[in-house]
Amino acid sequence: MKLPRTTLILILLTLGLGGFVYFYEIRGATVREEIKEQKQKIFSFGEDDVQSLTVKTKKFTLKLERRPESSSKPKWLIKSPISGLANDAIVSYLMDLLVKGNSDTTLSIPAKQLGEFALYQPQATINITLKNRQSHQLILGKSNFNGRLLYAQADPAVKPDGNTNVLLVSTDFANAVNRELSEWKQPVDNSQKLPPLIIPKPSPTNSN
Repeated sequence: MKLPRTTLILILLTLGLGGFVYFYEIRGATVREEIKEQKQKIFSFGEDDVQSLTVKTKKFTLKLERRPESSSKPKWLIKSPISGLANDAIVSYLMDLLVKGNSDTTLSIPAKQLGEFALYQPQATINITLKNRQSHQLILGKSNFNGRLLYAQADPAVKPDGNTNVLLVSTDFANAVNRELSEWKQPVDNSQKLPPLIIPKPSPTNSN
């Protein structure tokens, strides 16, 4: 039996609407959830797990080491290129980024193209050593096209297909490491300096 033209059109519209609902509401929700799940933390360790940091920039290589457990501050020491107490606020800023920082975009690119993202000659490399002697690395390349994010690699490795993962991370990482050496040093607390010793002058005596 041949269906009337209007009935056939209604059936096709119903099928089309059902397909739209499936792909947008059901399949679309799955895709949106997959995209949401891609926004992951860069590293999974905690702040107290870190024993030492090595920050290599184009100016110098800075080695930081956690002080033995104690109530004294600062928590960190500069081991090289100078020796002394580290600026806790500066180190804590970097540590907070490493522990809490995340990336919502991961690119899979051929390893030979890393130079296009300034990852062969990066602006900075951060090596992290944990108390359990595990190590991690974050390499910071150039900014993306709008300057809001940085190309980076976390624990870089080449996959079986010859590609490697490149992340987009906050530019705060660049702000955290591209500092003068003097900024990494613990500031001098002038409030604890003793006032200069003032010797009173003898009072003049009257002569007869």
